Amino acid sequence: MFRTARYIFRAMSGEELPEVPEFDADRAMNDHALLDARERARHGDWPAARQVVEAAGEDWELRGRRVGVLSDLAAKDDRWLYAWLRAYPSDPSAVLIQATMLGQRAGEARGSASAANTSAEQFLGFEQLSEASAQVSLRAMALAGPRDPLPWVEMLGAMFADRGARAASFDEVFDEGRRRDPYNFDLHLTAISLRCQKWGGSHELMFSTAREVAEAAPPGHSSTLLPLFAHFEYAMLEFGWGERTEKTLKAHRRYFGRPEVQQELDHWIAKWRAGTPGTGRLSTCRQWQALYCTLAGRRPEAKALFDELGQYVVAATAWAYFWAGDEYGYLKSWMWANRI
Repeated sequence: MFRTARYIFRAMSGEELPEVPEFDADRAMNDHALLDARERARHGDWPAARQVVEAAGEDWELRGRRVGVLSDLAAKDDRWLYAWLRAYPSDPSAVLIQATMLGQRAGEARGSASAANTSAEQFLGFEQLSEASAQVSLRAMALAGPRDPLPWVEMLGAMFADRGARAASFDEVFDEGRRRDPYNFDLHLTAISLRCQKWGGSHELMFSTAREVAEAAPPGHSSTLLPLFAHFEYAMLEFGWGERTEKTLKAHRRYFGRPEVQQELDHWIAKWRAGTPGTGRLSTCRQWQALYCTLAGRRPEAKALFDELGQYVVAATAWAYFWAGDEYGYLKSWMWANRI
């Protein structure tokens, strides 16, 4: 379809279309050290994984991203990770990757369907693996350095499976994570998700959590854009819960077209652009802005953001809040921005 559209466009206008986005995680990663370490770990060279995590130092956003990629590898084949743990059972990075791997397996066991379309067996697997992740996260906490927030991020993630544990320990875990890294993106993103109405919280609590960290974070920090995510959550629940139709899309577009919504989100985007963004969550930050500009009908700005994102991407999950799938939503929006 895209190749045909390219030929038609060229014949009618004499211009060439931009390169069509490709969903290629490796090419989108733009972290060659991590790609090399992952490939070496895949073949049993776990010291390479250890080295690339440690090389991130106290750039917690980058370090968390590297832990996530290696955990994804371990979720598929954990032999190299357990060889590392046998050699160094108290290595903080290895234990954290194990906790994160179990959390990823918990999410896979549950699946991405709504609660009504999730089986009892899936919920059981989700709960059991989340509990295993929480137990390993406790070990990671005990081993972590004095400023490392990442085990606390993983512990918060394990709370999606157990509302009782969440109520008992959320504040303690969240507060300690913030003490260690006050503006940590992943910590606050998880907290916002746990506090949203969909997960038993409220719109007010979700928005206040997002706005508080966005206000406190320095210009350029990824967390300055967390209010965008809160608005995506709000709109998805209020105007399209359980549906992805033209009718719900029109409702979402009306919402993001509201002057007061645009005024707030433009403020946070300006603050993000006023600084030097980090690399750990750069693609997510750009995609959230592209999603907002698409829903708000701001085509030139959306196109500029898609151009910044480039040809190779991993579609952010937020696209699936408004379209039938994240990659489908990304492509539909890219086509709209490029007038295809």
